[in-house]
Amino acid sequence: MSGNSFGKIFRVTTFGESHGPAMGCIIDGCPSGIELSVTDIEKDLIRRRPSKEYGSRDEKDIPEILSGIYEGKTLGSPIAIIVRNTNQNSSDYNELKDIYRPGHADYTWDKKYGFRDHRGGGRSSGRETLCRVAAGAVAKKLLVLYGITINAKQENKVDLEELSNTGDSAGGIISCSITGVPTGLGEPVFDKLDARLSSAILSIGACKGIEFGAGFSAAEKTGSLNNDGPDLSGGGKFASNNNGGVLGGISSGQDIIFRAAFKPTPSIKKPQKAYDKDGNIKEISINGRHDVCIVPRAVPVVEAMAALVLADFILLSRSSKI
Repeated sequence: MSGNSFGKIFRVTTFGESHGPAMGCIIDGCPSGIELSVTDIEKDLIRRRPSKEYGSRDEKDIPEILSGIYEGKTLGSPIAIIVRNTNQNSSDYNELKDIYRPGHADYTWDKKYGFRDHRGGGRSSGRETLCRVAAGAVAKKLLVLYGITINAKQENKVDLEELSNTGDSAGGIISCSITGVPTGLGEPVFDKLDARLSSAILSIGACKGIEFGAGFSAAEKTGSLNNDGPDLSGGGKFASNNNGGVLGGISSGQDIIFRAAFKPTPSIKKPQKAYDKDGNIKEISINGRHDVCIVPRAVPVVEAMAALVLADFILLSRSSKI
């Protein structure tokens, strides 16, 4: 299976399955001398941690750093981080072993590989995102040295209790603002900054769309309204940021602004029709422990993927000019 690694210089490989013994990541290319502790990683994992309030899986998600750190600083060698799975309940999925859950990767994974781990989705589970968050925490430690900060938030709020009671789920939108980005990050023409950010964010399992700055509304504007002209006060500032901080695939020095759309959690208790492996149509109700809305937990995942992209481009930018 390919596609488990991300980045060129600051490169991350994630591993593990939802109901396996552990999940984790290996970070290669991180510069030496960066202060890093378990606490730095844990604080973002806490934000992503499942909540049992509405029946979600109860995991503490305590990270362990296995390599790449000495006396509280990065060595420049590969950093290995694992988080052990301690609250699996694989029996919840016994009835679904031969059924393709609607909206999930069950059907496509089985058709591609001819074999799959049905327990919680295995590798395609949303639990894989904890590996990204752990790696992103390391990337953030590098970015703070350059004055770059990333802040994401959920735009819409949903009544989780009501959804839980009806057996349904909800999606939502996460907006993200990245400040302190220097001018000049991005590698045209096929490795543009916004292209890499898009790839990173869309690689999050439930993400189905992304827009930068004015986004799709730019299609309804005239050029005179959409262009980001100079602020009349001068100082290299712009009067607007319709392009979301990226021009020609290169950072403009403005804040990078994007919004990402996330679909509703596909595992719901409401009865649904589904195909089984033999092509028969079954009626199912997915019980188990699932989030009513994954969007609140996806906020640190969005930040993490943005951090991985920017960390990689910061290191790539060192070779752009003398």
